[in-house]
Amino acid sequence: MLKTALQIFCIFLKLGLTSFGGPIAHLGYFHHEFVDRRKWLSEKAYLDVVVLCQFLPGPTSSQVSFAIGLNRAGYLGGIASWLGFTLPSVLILSLFAWLMGANQSWANTSVIHGLKIVAVVIITQAVYSMSIKICNTTKTMAIAIAATCVALLLPFAWAQVLIILFAALFGILLLNQNHMTGLDFFSSKISKRAGALWLISFFILLLVFPVLNWLQSSKLLELFNIFYQTGAMVFGGGHVVLPLLEAKLVQTGLVSQSDFLAGYGLAQAIPSPLFSFAAYLGGIIDTNKPVFTSLVCLIAMFLSGFLLLMAVLPFWQQVCQRTKVQTALKGVNAAVVGLLLAALYQPVWISSILNTKSFVIALMSFWLLQGYKLAPWCIVVFCALCGWLLL
Repeated sequence: MLKTALQIFCIFLKLGLTSFGGPIAHLGYFHHEFVDRRKWLSEKAYLDVVVLCQFLPGPTSSQVSFAIGLNRAGYLGGIASWLGFTLPSVLILSLFAWLMGANQSWANTSVIHGLKIVAVVIITQAVYSMSIKICNTTKTMAIAIAATCVALLLPFAWAQVLIILFAALFGILLLNQNHMTGLDFFSSKISKRAGALWLISFFILLLVFPVLNWLQSSKLLELFNIFYQTGAMVFGGGHVVLPLLEAKLVQTGLVSQSDFLAGYGLAQAIPSPLFSFAAYLGGIIDTNKPVFTSLVCLIAMFLSGFLLLMAVLPFWQQVCQRTKVQTALKGVNAAVVGLLLAALYQPVWISSILNTKSFVIALMSFWLLQGYKLAPWCIVVFCALCGWLLL
């Protein structure tokens, strides 16, 4: 088992070093590696776990990688796949956080301004592509627009939670109920009893840590609580962490808006999951133990999604046949588009597009990304260079 786990780690380390393009691209890499090349999963079994991870909150591509590790070598395999896939981006972002902390003048340079423009470009492209696929009816478009308006008028983390809950309700009440069939069972090697225990653990951590933080004020407890709750509320991919973390970290003064957007821009340039952004934020927050803080934030960010995945996997075959679950998630996905559109305006657009030159750089970058399908790291290099030369 240990030998198999080491093999899984090496395979996912290679993917972590080369998988550019975001979560959807990651799923393509996984399909090629584990369905086409290695034959670890059948086509339908792979589709089964992808559908589940898209339904659950958390980082979709990381959850799929964790599930593949579970399928191959149990819990040890799941941990090995996560470590291999996440390690490259964590090291890069942690180093960047250290450099930012050592030289605060970086935050005001033209290169950092260029990195902040990257966030505008990437999120605009995400809103565009997601809206075409998800908001393709009058009702889903209405849910998205309503979510945008509420998020902008009530820029609080609790408002975003309510938006997601109401979107699920409206999805059940208003949207078409299409029954999903034909999926093979994905073998997770987790019993239903273990799944129930993981679900209990998820809720214990979700409810207990806020109480502990209230009883004994601690920055580490506060940060664990923030990142764990954020990971538990992210539907629709890693981009949605932007409005959630911005509300909890920037608006509360834990991280400056300039540092936040600079790190987010860099996170677009590197492979591996966007949730690794948590390691950067943990390192940039003012604590006496930046390395330990980065580790706490990183684990908390991923933990809630992994606990839910392990809780639901044993029951997924029954759950996925329920049409109300499917329609609720349609509403949630539409609301996610709205939340992302709100985040595109505030804080990303108004803090990055400061003049005509900034807009021209963003427009040209979007054209290169959307029209010529350049890799995100190319856009980052382009924006950083333009920022250095023009801003």
